[in-house]
Amino acid sequence: MPTQQRVRRIFEVLTRRQTDLTVLADDVYKPHNLSAILRTCDAVGIGRAHAVTPTGGIPTYVATSASADKWVDLDVFDDIDVAIDGLQAAGMQIIAAHFSDEAVDYRDIDYTQPTTVVLGNERDGVRARAAARADAHAIIPMLGMVQSLNVSVAAAVILFEAQRQRRQAGLYDRPQLTPEVMNEQAFRWLHPHLATECDLRGHPIPWLDMDGEPIADGSSDGAWAQSFTS
Repeated sequence: MPTQQRVRRIFEVLTRRQTDLTVLADDVYKPHNLSAILRTCDAVGIGRAHAVTPTGGIPTYVATSASADKWVDLDVFDDIDVAIDGLQAAGMQIIAAHFSDEAVDYRDIDYTQPTTVVLGNERDGVRARAAARADAHAIIPMLGMVQSLNVSVAAAVILFEAQRQRRQAGLYDRPQLTPEVMNEQAFRWLHPHLATECDLRGHPIPWLDMDGEPIADGSSDGAWAQSFTS
């Protein structure tokens, strides 16, 4: 049985999830880099990230993520256009971390708008197709001899600037998830095996009581979710 402290912590995290802020990793093929990016995503309140891997498959996670893959969902695509099409359809501005004549300081971007940050691998950076489809290019000014940062470090720099702007705008003070979505995500984190069984049997995800346990009679109490979104 989960402790009430753990249940509260999970719902507090879910109230700060930013559904309109995400990243798109463009062929970030080193597993430790992708894992580190996901760790940063969780730290700034991103619950869903995206990755394009032309060779197919999902990179293997490593300890660098501190199990962040348990807390951040990853949608994997094999085509950059399909990924960007979906994100733009959701109303996202596409910001590529990419050096170009049009690139601006990453701090000059308005991240309070629905935003996807596109990140490329260390060898090639953001590829030409992704850069061409971006609404803007952002760079991190480098004042030393080294001209670029590790992609996971660059992700952290940009995303924590996004967090700063969003905190200042009060976007973390207003839950973006509905009580239903919050309850379902909490259930999947607290009871992963039961969630899998519900999926296999086609059963709806039950509401959780104040102890983080499923409500057996199927009633839609949702005390935790309701308390954090009311």
